[in-house]
Amino acid sequence: MAKYDVVIGLEVHVQVRTESKMFCTCANRFGAEPNTLVCPVCMGYPGVLPVPNAEAIRKTLMAGLMCSCGITRYSKFDRKSYFYPDMPKNYQISQYDLPLCVKGKLHISGKGFSGDPLSDKAIGITRIHLEEDVGKSSHMATGSGLDFNRAGVPLMEVVSEPDMASPDEAYAYLTALKQIMQYGGISDCDMEKGQMRCDVNISLKLAGASQFGTKIEIKNLNSFRSVHRSIAYEMIRQAEILDAGGSLTQETRGWNDEQGETYLLRSKENAHDYRYFPEPDMLPMSFSDSDIEKIRAVLPELPEARRQRYVGEYGLTPYDAHVLVLEQPIALYFEEAAKNSSTPKQLANWIITELLRELAEANIPIADCKIKAPQLASLVGLVSDGTITGRSAKDVFADMFKTGEDPKEIVTRKGLVQVRDEGAIEQFVDQAIAANPSQVEQFKAGKETVLQFFVGQVMKLSKGKTNPQAVIKILKDKLAK
Repeated sequence: MAKYDVVIGLEVHVQVRTESKMFCTCANRFGAEPNTLVCPVCMGYPGVLPVPNAEAIRKTLMAGLMCSCGITRYSKFDRKSYFYPDMPKNYQISQYDLPLCVKGKLHISGKGFSGDPLSDKAIGITRIHLEEDVGKSSHMATGSGLDFNRAGVPLMEVVSEPDMASPDEAYAYLTALKQIMQYGGISDCDMEKGQMRCDVNISLKLAGASQFGTKIEIKNLNSFRSVHRSIAYEMIRQAEILDAGGSLTQETRGWNDEQGETYLLRSKENAHDYRYFPEPDMLPMSFSDSDIEKIRAVLPELPEARRQRYVGEYGLTPYDAHVLVLEQPIALYFEEAAKNSSTPKQLANWIITELLRELAEANIPIADCKIKAPQLASLVGLVSDGTITGRSAKDVFADMFKTGEDPKEIVTRKGLVQVRDEGAIEQFVDQAIAANPSQVEQFKAGKETVLQFFVGQVMKLSKGKTNPQAVIKILKDKLAK
């Protein structure tokens, strides 16, 4: 790949979170029985008229402002004609030449899917436009079925500039975009429910060349992992064709996740194939400066700003702040816990190392976690003020995760309050020394690593209730004699 530059652009479809669909009053809800959330408007019956969803438009403008886009003061909807079974009207109400939002940018940083660090980079956003979603096809051995519950759901399309140069950059861009959509309350971005879907445009050009190569589209990717893997595969496939003296044709390909390869779907359509023309059943939209400023005034804190605030306000490392902000529910959990904590750095460590691991192993979201934010803050406080040891705290945490019981109640019930009496600690130390004479000789012979062995023995004798630092001090004094 050294002889080629990779050029990647993404088209991301995001369902907008609203009560009703884009042009009718049918509920915008996932999981209902097939074809129960439909009406003559979203099914395209003759004689009906669409009415735009003002909340979907407002949230699209909000997304544009959060992505540093300019807002088109005069916009309109258009008809995009194509004939698929999941499109009941045989056309889609979309936007063509006057989208709601144009010329934005999104910053990426942190680490990619592979874990390699990324340089800070701004990815351009060409446009964000609003349209209606299509139905969902299901294919079975006995035939195919169509569910039109999704048809007409408000759908934003976020089109990037071809500014990404690796699978990791594409992954980081999707992560940043998902964060903004969640933080703004614009979409839940649940990919398993089809609320966020992605098309990839990828081409290769000779390293340093100004002219782009032939663009290949990979269609309907439904996970960040699939985006990363499909780009990595397609880079190599295109390079092998070019290295063998072949040429590439503009086309649309699908992705087989099990086989780990792309496959041909069709030759690529161009804009004229869709026969765009202004939607005749709806008036154009216009937005004043006052309209835009009202939306700007209620924009939430952006993930990037929140990361910086966590570093400055709570003394977190950039890495810790990055991990906590990745998912909005995790960030909100941390902030709620931090209100009740004098040691936010230690609190962040517990969330990142203990809580997130347990949530992943249990495969549950933090909303279903039995440990409430103030309870975790209380547990961390018991460690920081010396009431219990870090080792005991992990046992308490395990109980809390299973039962949701208050940490103080567990500590009292199990008798885990830390032994602070120096005389009591000396007794445990004396027992450990008396029981291990050979290790005593090793320490006196200069093998200082044996000290940790003795600490472990004392902790075992005290059932984890002695302060390790106090144990080390007394051990050193006694072993030096």
